[in-house]
Amino acid sequence: MKNRSLILSLLIITALTLGACGYQVEEPHPVEAPHWTYEGEEGPEHWGEIDPAYAVCGTGASQSPIDISAPAEKDLSNISFHYQPSDMSILNNGHTVQVNYDAGSYIELDGTRYDVAQFHYHAPSEHSVDGRSFAAEIHIVHKNAEGKLAVVGILLEEGAENTAFDPFVNNLPAEKSDAKDTGIKINASDLLPVVQTTFRYSGSLTTPPCSEGVSWLVMTTPVEISAAQLEKLAGLFEGNNRPVQELNNRTPLEDSTP
Repeated sequence: MKNRSLILSLLIITALTLGACGYQVEEPHPVEAPHWTYEGEEGPEHWGEIDPAYAVCGTGASQSPIDISAPAEKDLSNISFHYQPSDMSILNNGHTVQVNYDAGSYIELDGTRYDVAQFHYHAPSEHSVDGRSFAAEIHIVHKNAEGKLAVVGILLEEGAENTAFDPFVNNLPAEKSDAKDTGIKINASDLLPVVQTTFRYSGSLTTPPCSEGVSWLVMTTPVEISAAQLEKLAGLFEGNNRPVQELNNRTPLEDSTP
């Protein structure tokens, strides 16, 4: 028993001595996600081969985005938007520019609350409608209490200047960066079209790991922004959109009533 106590004491003294000498036990570095791109050998056609964690990108049967054609019209329950202004914390993650949204904004969808997490963009659009692509697309990402995602997609087309987008398009980080507080506020509700009917279907994330089970709510009415505003979005990346995926056995729905 005395020997055991002596050994324990020596171990404690040794640990304290090492600490005093500046030796620290290093925590393991976070593992970086496997690298992927929008073109070449690490592009969308190969995402499912890059890493086992991305396998569903190649094997999934409910992938996004899709070409929304011949949707079934249905009187769907309206989405209830409860968006508030947010401080604009913005970052460039190397694939898109993302705004992390303050807590407290949410939608109600079929009786379930989904809180806004962030929004980001793709240019050109990822979804198409009857084969027509759009200049860009905003994705507002929401999560419910169970961790399930609902994404509101807003299709953007060239037209009149839209000042609601200025806080975003005028503060795009040109290089990959951590989140930065701009000192500016933005209101996601101002980004929505006036007519708030949607196309709806079950899909996936449009970037690796391409996880399925995402509820997609794509606005049926595009939103206009100016050519100059679109140029800022399109000029940052040389295309950051995943091509449309096979519909398989899914039938998109179109909300028939505002």
